[in-house]
Amino acid sequence: MNQWKSILAGMGLSLLSALLLTAAFPPYELWPLVFVAFVPMLVAQYRLLPRAWSGVAYALGIGGFFLFFMSLGGIIPFLVWLPAPVAVIAGIVGWRERIFHERTNARFFWLVGPIIWVGIEMIRGLVPFFGTWGFVGYTLYNQPWLIQPVSIFSIYGLNLLIMIINYTLALGVLFLFEKFGVGEQPKLFARVNLRQVSLGVGSALLAWIVLSLVMFQPKPGTLTVAAIHPAFQVQDADDDFRLELLYDATRMAAQRGAELIVWNEAALPFDPQETRTGELQDLAEETEAYLSIGYAVETDAGLRNESTLLAPSGVFLSVFGKDHPVLLSGETSITGGLDYRPAQAEIGAVGTVICYDIDFTDTTRKVANAGAEVIAVPSLDWPEIASLHYTHMVFRAVENRVPMIKADVGFDSAIVDPYGRLLQRVVTPQAGVMAILTADVPLRTADTVVMRLGDWVGWIALVGLGLFHLADIGLEVRKPGQDNTPNKE
Repeated sequence: MNQWKSILAGMGLSLLSALLLTAAFPPYELWPLVFVAFVPMLVAQYRLLPRAWSGVAYALGIGGFFLFFMSLGGIIPFLVWLPAPVAVIAGIVGWRERIFHERTNARFFWLVGPIIWVGIEMIRGLVPFFGTWGFVGYTLYNQPWLIQPVSIFSIYGLNLLIMIINYTLALGVLFLFEKFGVGEQPKLFARVNLRQVSLGVGSALLAWIVLSLVMFQPKPGTLTVAAIHPAFQVQDADDDFRLELLYDATRMAAQRGAELIVWNEAALPFDPQETRTGELQDLAEETEAYLSIGYAVETDAGLRNESTLLAPSGVFLSVFGKDHPVLLSGETSITGGLDYRPAQAEIGAVGTVICYDIDFTDTTRKVANAGAEVIAVPSLDWPEIASLHYTHMVFRAVENRVPMIKADVGFDSAIVDPYGRLLQRVVTPQAGVMAILTADVPLRTADTVVMRLGDWVGWIALVGLGLFHLADIGLEVRKPGQDNTPNKE
């Protein structure tokens, strides 16, 4: 195969990785693909593309994934530019990674790539307009039997395992290609102890599965909760229309036995403790339920994007301000991050996080550490993210072993138990289908390692990313101007 044909084949395999990874996510739900999705890209990077072109594999594979991922329901307007810088950064990382492995005889191939990947995920997981969107672990949201160790290792630990499996499989393919002389690149992997690496990674995967099955012991529900999915046809509908719809749905939820009823983010354009307070108190008394009410109030200082819990007695027990506003859409929350304490109710300690807060690992953890036994999640999503957003809540629930109730304005509402089981959900990319979700959930009864140590695997990977960078610089300085490409055998 001449060089240009090899380059084109490598580019095609890299795009295949982008497609496979995209297909692993909702709405396609082909989750097993996440364990092999990166293999074509890695084969292209190390067997088909020359060193100078090796970064193209990452650029097309990762940049292409972000492009496809964001296009699942139509690209989110204010993030249309994102795949381009992602592709550039990925291309540079992939190019330097290949040079590093050539200089170290690929001894750490199965581990270095995954650590770099998770280290970069840790960085973007802290960035306000990135969060944890596109984390490979989210593809397993509907496999509760497999994700229980997330309460120990966090979503970053699951991401690391998935990436190690991909790199180990790629190592096997590259080993065989070199053994049988497929491709024109110099031999790099033939001296790697493939059996030892495979046994180690296989044992780690088996241990993860066994641990998950042992930990997967769901408890019976003790609290009946409800999420109101009003599906407002017109966002600027008058207050009376919105309130009557919410009131009727709340009464229906109470008739089903709901003791905690969650309304969507910004369900009211006013503070319920200042406006129409009496009728809301009458509703809580009539239904004998605790009402989690989302509201948004514009002030001279900014937006008060908040949620309050109204008791059947008519007392407002708490106010939570959105912790992570969507900055790129111009959203603010002047009361965010001020108080994570749950409301102490007769049904248990009720915490709140709002919409975008579930895209970050910290807010739910802070609320759980403050003592929340159940968490309300009012949200205001848009159609493009309907099939994806609620899946993040599954992992926040498992990480903190707490049930969560997501009530959206009309696109994706769900109730999930502390073991990540989706007890109820409605996903309607086209608004207009009203729903009332009810389920019995167990309250949180135990702490987790993640609650105590946070994203410790992610931080370790971030340190590993820094060490890789230093090692790469050290090798560059130690062998200036030398061609360290392994000789062909």
